Amino acid sequence: MTRRSCRRACAAASLILAFSSCGYHVAGKADLVPKSIQTIAIPAFVTTTSRYKLVDTLPQAIATEFLTRTRFRIVNDQSQADAVLHGSILRATANPNVNDPNTGVSISIRVNVVMTVSLVERSTGKVLYTRSNWTMHQDYAAAVDPHQLFDESGPALDRLDRDVARDIVSAVVENF
Repeated sequence: MTRRSCRRACAAASLILAFSSCGYHVAGKADLVPKSIQTIAIPAFVTTTSRYKLVDTLPQAIATEFLTRTRFRIVNDQSQADAVLHGSILRATANPNVNDPNTGVSISIRVNVVMTVSLVERSTGKVLYTRSNWTMHQDYAAAVDPHQLFDESGPALDRLDRDVARDIVSAVVENF
C-alpha cells in the first residue's frame, strides 16, 4: 500500500467514525421548554407543615439554579413572567435515621420533604411540567454529647434546598 492510498484509507475511516454514532449523548443539555418562555416567576411555596422557612428558601434556591444553569430570567412579578413555577410542600418531617447500638441514642437524623411542583405558561394556562409527591431527603449528624450541641438541621436544610433546586431545574428543562 502506498503512502497516498494509506492516507486516503485513514481519512475514509475517520469520516466513517465521525458520522456514525452509537446513540450516546451528553446528558443535561436538552431544553424542552418552549422558546417563547423567556422569564419565569417563582412565588413562595405553599405549605401546611411547620417547616415555614422552606416556603422561602426553596424558591430562592430554585431561582439561583435557573439563573446559573439556564437561559431563563427570573422575575418577581408573576404578571411579567412567561411562566410561573408553583410549588406546594405537602410534608416535611425529621426522624431518627441511625441509632447508636450501645446506647440507643440517635446519631443521625433524616429530613424528608414531599412536594408538588408545576410550571405553567401564564398566558395560556398550559402546564409545561408537573410532578406530584416528589420526595427528597437529607441526612445530618445529631449531637450525642449535649454539651457540644450544634444543631445541624439548618445546614442540612440548606443542602436539601440545593439538591431540590438542582433536580427541579433539570427535570423542568429536560422534561423528565
